[in-house]
Amino acid sequence: MSTRFTHKGIPMVESQSLQLIQSAQRLNDVITQYISQRLVEKGYKSLTPSLLSFLSVLECGVNYGSEIARNLNVTRQMVAKTVKQLCQLGYLEQINGAGKQKEICFTGTGEYLMSDARQLLAELDEILFKNTNTKTPQAIIGELNIMICAVNDRQHT
Repeated sequence: MSTRFTHKGIPMVESQSLQLIQSAQRLNDVITQYISQRLVEKGYKSLTPSLLSFLSVLECGVNYGSEIARNLNVTRQMVAKTVKQLCQLGYLEQINGAGKQKEICFTGTGEYLMSDARQLLAELDEILFKNTNTKTPQAIIGELNIMICAVNDRQHT
């Protein structure tokens, strides 16, 4: 493992973990940009990569703002703002639920949007995994899940 130095002479150790998370983030960004661009070309208006990322964490059924905020580690106000925007675009709707909480659901247009996004991702599978000749997609996913578990176990010790 090589050591590099900052401008102030502080050693910086090379890290494969850092390279892994940077590559994974770049892959996520490139795929999200590609999918959102293709969806806009298909007629889904005003769909940005950040809105697509937000939609991708929602359940197909009923969602609640507090759960979304917790899952994304953002404020409920941020969720409310994004949900309002997605409602105005016609992808989500809010329905009165139990108590003060509103149920957040996909509209028909929103479900078609997510179906088309999944189709585009399936088409990308061939491109992505054709070029990874060392492992099957399932093996790569399995290895990543092992890494996730290892980090989670480390956090709890």
